[in-house]
Amino acid sequence: MDTPTRPVSPLRQRMLDDMRMRKLTPKTQSAYIRAVCRFTRYLGRAPDTATVEDLRNYQLHLVDSGTSPMSLNAAISGLKFFFDITLQRGELMARMQPVRLPQRLPVVLSREEVARLIAACNNLKHQTALSLAYATGLRASEVVSLKVSDVDSARMTLRVEQGKGRKDRYAMLSPLLLERLRVWWRVARAQGKMLDGGWLFPGLDPIESLSPRQLNRAVQAAALAAGIDKRVSMHTLRHCFATHLLEQKVDIRIIQALLGHKKLDTTVIYTQVATDLLREVVSPLETLQSA
Repeated sequence: MDTPTRPVSPLRQRMLDDMRMRKLTPKTQSAYIRAVCRFTRYLGRAPDTATVEDLRNYQLHLVDSGTSPMSLNAAISGLKFFFDITLQRGELMARMQPVRLPQRLPVVLSREEVARLIAACNNLKHQTALSLAYATGLRASEVVSLKVSDVDSARMTLRVEQGKGRKDRYAMLSPLLLERLRVWWRVARAQGKMLDGGWLFPGLDPIESLSPRQLNRAVQAAALAAGIDKRVSMHTLRHCFATHLLEQKVDIRIIQALLGHKKLDTTVIYTQVATDLLREVVSPLETLQSA
């Protein structure tokens, strides 16, 4: 027996239309709707009847209930869209303020640890994907979105189509990475796992791509097998890529372009974790004359 679907209220439909008009990603749309639904449950009545004080009290409620700064800011973003755009009553958000996120340095593996991590991955597809992530600095979502046609061996580049911020860019393609991709391509083709013009890293069903979650599970399993006790994810390989390039004296603006960062400030954080650079600095204590 089919479960009857709940009708969508006109207010919710208007918000959905507003998000669709602006081509927000499905993930963002879900997060914004979830934020408004949670506020509505707290309020106990329709969200379009909320006052400035209601919204202020809701933020206090989130803080007092231990909501993390990131989740708090996500809730505020969703409510801001609802009140600013859908209701056109942005003044109601006047007393809701985003909070500053704590600055944390990224976890970075040594080159030897990265080699152990990749070697510990016993699945060729996952191993090749991890190699690609470290060799290019691509995000997990960008790695799984690659197609075979994005590999340009003539120009030694990878085309990243509609990466974060809906921007196209090119990533570097090293000779060793190209060799590993060719090995994976031959094996996958022989097993019928890779379609013509299909995903570079297909899922169990070749029509679908591997998911970022599956890759993260693979890298965590590899870290466990390699005996690496640091907190490791696919994004760790992106941090390693940037940090190790910086330690190789690659210009930070080139690293910024390779990572697809809009602002240099985002890339500069890697200067704080490039330990090889720190070791090259001579402490002023060393220059003091002995008394």
